[in-house]
Amino acid sequence: MTDLLTVLLLVFIGISGGVAVGSGMVAFLVVLDIIPRLAQITRSFRHIRWFEGAVIGGSVCWTVLDFFDWRQSFYPMSAALIGLFAGCFVGMLAAALTEVINVLPILAKRIGMESVMAWLLMAMVFGKVLGSLLDWLIYMY
Repeated sequence: MTDLLTVLLLVFIGISGGVAVGSGMVAFLVVLDIIPRLAQITRSFRHIRWFEGAVIGGSVCWTVLDFFDWRQSFYPMSAALIGLFAGCFVGMLAAALTEVINVLPILAKRIGMESVMAWLLMAMVFGKVLGSLLDWLIYMY
């Protein structure tokens, strides 16, 4: 019986984490208008469906590869190129987050949670810290 409860708790935590991360990513893309800006900068509005498909395809691909613990050996220069692209993505994400930081107060006001905004932020901070510590300090393979 406890095994079933443990499995159900893990399923609930996994789905909750997926919903939180997925909705955060979608909110991030929508609020910043990432895809329309990309189409505007490249002057290729007729290919906007390709951009959307690339974002969705990349998300699905890397999720599947993460589930199956995919590993690949690269030559040092190709790994450096992948690292360069990953660094550009993280840098652009960090820069864009400075614009998005006002999303939380707006969201809290719309759903009527402005009175508990500090608790909401602290729950997010402590959840992120706890999740990172569990990921870094506990070897779970």
